Amino acid sequence: MLDKTFNPSETEGRIYAQWEASGAFKPGRRPDAEPFCIVIPPPNVTGRLHIGHALNNTLQDVLARFERMRGKDVLWQPGTDHAGIATQLVVERQLAERQMSRVQMGREAFLAEIWKWKAESGGAILEQLRRLGASADWSRERFTMDEGLSRAVTKVFVQLYKDGLIYRDKRLVNWDPRMQTAVSDLEVESIEVKGNLWHIKYPIDDSDHFITVATTRPETLLGDTAVAVHPDDERYKALVGKMAVLPLTGRLIPIIADDYADLEKGSGAVKITPGHDFNDFEVGKRHKLPLINILNRDGTLNDEVPAPYRGLKTGVARKKIVADLEAMELLEKIEPITHAVPHDEKTKTVVLEPFLTEQWYLNVQPLADKAIAAVETGKTRFVPEKWADTYFAWLRKIRPWCISRQLWWGHQIPVWYGPEGEVYCAETEDEAKAQAGGKALTRDADVLDTWFSSGLWPFSTMGWPDQTPELKKFYPTSVLVTGFDIIFFWVARMMMFGIHVMGEIPFHNVVIHNRVLDEQGSKMSKTKGNVVDPLVLVDEFGADALRFTLALAAGQSRDMRIGPARVETSRNFATKLWNAARFCEMNACVAVPGFDPAGVSQTVNKWIVAETAKATAEITAALAAFRFNEAAGAAYHFVYDVFCDWYLEFAKPSFNSTEESSKAETRATAAWVRDQLLKLLHPFMPFITEELWARTAAEPRATLLIEAEWPDLAKLPVSDAAAAEMQWVIDLIKGVRSVRSEMNVPAAAKIPLVLTGADAESAARLSRNKGVIETLARLSSSETAAAIPGGSAQFVLNEAVVALPLGDVIDFAKERARLEKDLKKAEEEIARFDAKLGNEQFVSKAPPEVLEEQHAKRAEALVLATRLREAVARLA
Repeated sequence: MLDKTFNPSETEGRIYAQWEASGAFKPGRRPDAEPFCIVIPPPNVTGRLHIGHALNNTLQDVLARFERMRGKDVLWQPGTDHAGIATQLVVERQLAERQMSRVQMGREAFLAEIWKWKAESGGAILEQLRRLGASADWSRERFTMDEGLSRAVTKVFVQLYKDGLIYRDKRLVNWDPRMQTAVSDLEVESIEVKGNLWHIKYPIDDSDHFITVATTRPETLLGDTAVAVHPDDERYKALVGKMAVLPLTGRLIPIIADDYADLEKGSGAVKITPGHDFNDFEVGKRHKLPLINILNRDGTLNDEVPAPYRGLKTGVARKKIVADLEAMELLEKIEPITHAVPHDEKTKTVVLEPFLTEQWYLNVQPLADKAIAAVETGKTRFVPEKWADTYFAWLRKIRPWCISRQLWWGHQIPVWYGPEGEVYCAETEDEAKAQAGGKALTRDADVLDTWFSSGLWPFSTMGWPDQTPELKKFYPTSVLVTGFDIIFFWVARMMMFGIHVMGEIPFHNVVIHNRVLDEQGSKMSKTKGNVVDPLVLVDEFGADALRFTLALAAGQSRDMRIGPARVETSRNFATKLWNAARFCEMNACVAVPGFDPAGVSQTVNKWIVAETAKATAEITAALAAFRFNEAAGAAYHFVYDVFCDWYLEFAKPSFNSTEESSKAETRATAAWVRDQLLKLLHPFMPFITEELWARTAAEPRATLLIEAEWPDLAKLPVSDAAAAEMQWVIDLIKGVRSVRSEMNVPAAAKIPLVLTGADAESAARLSRNKGVIETLARLSSSETAAAIPGGSAQFVLNEAVVALPLGDVIDFAKERARLEKDLKKAEEEIARFDAKLGNEQFVSKAPPEVLEEQHAKRAEALVLATRLREAVARLA
């Protein structure tokens, strides 16, 4: 006997353990089946489950469970990323609490400390994914720093080096002075801050004149090697070719003409610091200017600057330089501004300057060309298709990738140096020594960018470089599910590496989901205090409710709003499902072996069998096309509206009938439909459906629901007559309910119904379904007649007019006055929305979410006004 309510906290852990023990998550149980493979976007080993993870992994699990039930051999490959910077930060902070540092410990001891942390605390997010119901094959869990993946990384690096695609170069990089490492352009976050624009006068050599430049970083003037003006700027044409005296240093620098200078911006003259600005670096190359680096690795000023400023942090140096310029009367003015300042998105450290260092680079252009072609020719497909444009845009203007990082945690670059700086690239130190002929070697201290190793994920996790059975069967993978924010970081790099190394695309489909916002449509942030913790929602409402909410919201073209109220609605849906199963159980609805849904004889049962087949087709097609919200929406409608609200109500007379054959058929049909809907809901709500699958069977099921066969009902006969009749009954009951609501008919009052102008078929339908219609519409009687009774509210149903004599129940005059008042109010509200949305100034300035909200409210008011007009008309 089913409990009165479903208790997720008492059930989910038990069911999950059951799934794992059964081996259902593992591939290979259907060796001859079509393969289906997803590789998990590996979360950082430092990570904790956030709502974005919950969405991403719910969608992957929906697909894995769906395809598993469709008979495919499914591999959902899990694992974590070593997250170079983030992990090193975590452990360094812990060491700092113990008054220790990695420098004191040395590299080997520090790495041992990280591995210890990883064993104790790393990977907690994978346990949290289990709570969400993720059916990944945990026996195959991988880590980007494990032995196998490390071997793959080394092999790829060496091969790319031999191919001439990896090289060393001295260039500007974004530099994080806190971690003292290069940072990718993609990991630089521009944050708006309040600052100043300092207008500084540079004396012209051998004259009493000045040229004024404006800068947000006055300390960088110590590294200036030119002042640029636009070639067409008449103000400065006579100065081009002359020399300016660099303040505070006395160094002479040329005044050059270059298009980079903007005639309209500031004074029209711009300082050029090739060693500390990416744009200036290009100007410097064009004019063969010297590069001067004025920074140490920790962000302090080095010995290239005058003695008073050496060793100062840039912030301190800035104050001193401004004061000195003021004292020399070279500071023309200070202009307060708000401007974007680059920060490391992980450490939130200000990236004080682009920094001139020697780094390892990968020439990705040849790889990018193939990755572009793979999508252009349709080998890999983006869903929605629009995200392919984002992918193309980045790849078509791609620059060499700086792949080295000055960290200790990561894959150490497999390069060794001889006594004279000779370079030996090899997979092992022994191979490098053999190349060097026994010379003493020193290994490169740098590690690879984390995205280098995760770029190999689709094939390295399957055992490459070994030619494993998994690699042969599951590569290329079927689908990648990920967020749009890592198309550059990860999707494009997996495409480039997969095609270059494996000679084949890494996945056939790339499904991109949008962001999760809060219930008001705002981006979640700790500062705003609107972050939604998925585990808190799981604790309160159950994993199924959160999963179903995420799937319902996962439309392909919009951001989704998630919060407790929405998850509570899904929990209520789960309760509805549970109660429906209990109702079936109380009415002895037990699955009948060999039951043939095609053989039912009663109209209501023919109808529900056809509706089940229809829902199955809709859900299957939507999931196959990665339209998660449409699939979840179709499942919701079928279970809530069709099965619970209509079929079970229609079935009650049969359940209470003394006609045994009718009762038996309806019981068997209800049990069959219940089983199909449990299968259809399982990918979205695995826990409650698995529990009901086990608890609603008279005999033990042949399999767990996770391994049950997905419904294939395409060949079931469809009775158009049954569908038409039951839809007529539903429309009649809905119409009566609508009138009762609009006319404020008391809930307890039973009213008569008169069907006029009905043809023979409609009259027969009313007669055949009289009992259920009167019960569900709360009618005292229902009959056909030639004329419409006086004092009736009316609505049209096909060829007939449905009349509800209400004279004894409501005051018509009073009711008309109420409805007309409400109608006027609704029309005034529509007029207000029209005025606001017709105001060009409002439309141009309002944020998109505000406009969307205004349009939605107008649409709601329009629907209400239409209903009120119809209600008034019924009283005429």
